[in-house]
Amino acid sequence: MVDDLDAIIIGAGFAGLNAAVKLQEAGFGRFVVLEKGDRIGGTWRDNTYPGACCDVPSRLYSFSFALNPDWSRAFSPHNEIRDYMERVADQFGVKDRFRFHAEVEKAVWDETAARWTVTLKSGETLSAPVLVSGLGQLNKPGFAGIPGREVFKGDAWHSARWRHDVDLTGKTVGCIGAGASAIQYIPEIAKTAGKVIVFQRTPNYIVPRLDRAFSDFEKWLYRTIPALDRLNRWFLWQMMDLRFAAFKTGTKSADSFKALAIKYLDGVVTDPVLKAKLTPDYPIGCKRILVSDDYYQALMRPNVELVTEGVEAVTAGGVRTTDGAEHACDVLVFGTGFVTTDFISPVEIVGAGGQTLNAAWADGAEAYLGVTVTGFPNLFMLYGPNTNLGHNSIIVMIEAQVRYLVEAMGELKRRGAKSMAIKPEAFIKFNVELQRDLEDTAWAGSCSSWYKTASGKITNNWSDDTATYMKRMRHPVLEDYVFG
Repeated sequence: MVDDLDAIIIGAGFAGLNAAVKLQEAGFGRFVVLEKGDRIGGTWRDNTYPGACCDVPSRLYSFSFALNPDWSRAFSPHNEIRDYMERVADQFGVKDRFRFHAEVEKAVWDETAARWTVTLKSGETLSAPVLVSGLGQLNKPGFAGIPGREVFKGDAWHSARWRHDVDLTGKTVGCIGAGASAIQYIPEIAKTAGKVIVFQRTPNYIVPRLDRAFSDFEKWLYRTIPALDRLNRWFLWQMMDLRFAAFKTGTKSADSFKALAIKYLDGVVTDPVLKAKLTPDYPIGCKRILVSDDYYQALMRPNVELVTEGVEAVTAGGVRTTDGAEHACDVLVFGTGFVTTDFISPVEIVGAGGQTLNAAWADGAEAYLGVTVTGFPNLFMLYGPNTNLGHNSIIVMIEAQVRYLVEAMGELKRRGAKSMAIKPEAFIKFNVELQRDLEDTAWAGSCSSWYKTASGKITNNWSDDTATYMKRMRHPVLEDYVFG
């Protein structure tokens, strides 16, 4: 057993990378980052579909302590983001702390030793006083319960597991789902496929991305004057944070944002039948607002068909919809999202008294400030419950959580304590107030979304702007914790 560690971090995405850099800077140099994949990247390692890119501006979708003046575009493609993460690991000297092909099966809290014992799929065990989950919310592909996938005779895959070895030229491709990933790859595959059939369950509000390439002069300027890059990042953060008002029900900001989306649809799509199919009938923000410069345009191509009848089942030859129609397909792509409300369910987490985290979350995941959970001492989550956003960069939230983690570990060391556990009363008070505040947001609307459970509990999104979250995360409120 490896047991000379300060902390064990699970996941090599943005959260795990941030934690690695900052733990090392703070003097907690004995840690390991366990990653089931073969390289750093997280969702940007997994999602390599054609057209994959970020829908947050590049300058803000990067660490505040590691600016990148050489982004090629206003909205970065997936490979640039992944390469940026690799460079950060090299720049800050933490690359050797990552262990790849190291999938975690179970983590158990030992109350006597006040340590977490982590077991890998290989059977190897590691032990540390602190466990950090950097697993995120968008890593486990979901298939929306669509039956018949196993009987399809052609090639089929989830968008997060793209088959680059399959040539789509001239083929009929059925795209099930029209969400954030689908609106990126559909325009790309429509350029070569013989026919693309888009199966849309619910239309989305879409606003223009306004993407563009950065000029060589701009890159030179940001490289030469880093303060300008930092100022730009700050300005983008401030402007995007103001957009949170659009997610509050009944506000003028919500009306204005909706008007922007409808104006964009009206300006691109002229066919009234197609436009009707693409017009949402729910409050803006209830589902994820999407950004694109070419999705509507792709739907107007002669080789693209939009089907809005529900998918009943996958058949041997394609897709059968609820109106009884059979849609023949050579290839199927499932853009059906991810299992988002289970959070770290692929890993069995066993806390004090033998309680599992999945049992504790039977009625929906919840945490104190999205980071700590009653009954699970020394467990810190990054991008945990209720820390997702609809208006700003998740990197801002992750950096605040990592600062909180580092300060908490520093407090443990200062006190000579072995454990730090959130008090039940503080945990309950926070979550009651959080759900109360979320009732006034668009996410509480009647639409279904990956932001909430089947019962309607919002488990994914934060209830305010990022400035408010950062303020609350500035320092742990020590009175809310029990130290042992």
